[in-house]
Amino acid sequence: EVKSLEENEEALLKLRAKLYRFETSGEENEWKERGVGEVKILKHGDKGTYRILMRRDKTLKICANHYITKDINLQPNCGSDRAWVWTAADFADEAVKTETLAIRFANAENAKKFKDLIVECQDKIGIPTDEQESDKLAKELEGLEVKESKEDDVKENDSENKENETKSKDSEQNESNTSETDASDENKNTSSTEDTPEK
Repeated sequence: EVKSLEENEEALLKLRAKLYRFETSGEENEWKERGVGEVKILKHGDKGTYRILMRRDKTLKICANHYITKDINLQPNCGSDRAWVWTAADFADEAVKTETLAIRFANAENAKKFKDLIVECQDKIGIPTDEQESDKLAKELEGLEVKESKEDDVKENDSENKENETKSKDSEQNESNTSETDASDENKNTSSTEDTPEK
């Protein structure tokens, strides 16, 4: 059985992209395409570490493989909103080597997702896994409390509306009764006047 070495890791993000490496060993420094395929951001379940892993289409050969560290700083590539450049200690060639990499996505939305998640992972580096889980649960509970609070507000508004409707109906009934009483009194006065003989 062939293992992918990702068995203990959770894929937080999967996106298609094109990867480049800045080549400095030749006569001229230049960008060279390293591969097209799916880039993943993985979280190790036991260690709580994060890494970027990218494999080429078809051959599945690794073209990027390094940990996400706090010193990684993604910068826009040539002012593009869908490409990033960064430097990292990469292990794609089975030997640690500091590489300057560039990645380009199909659109700006995917590029933003990639960077935002890396920044989020950097914020969590060094935090024990159990604390991360506690923080996750706390956020879920907070979401539930907000939902319940909104439902309570709706119920309270419904109750107030019903109470106002009842008061309005009572007020209309009282006005109706008052009108009927006034009309009755007026009829009595008229009848009394008609029965009185002229002097």
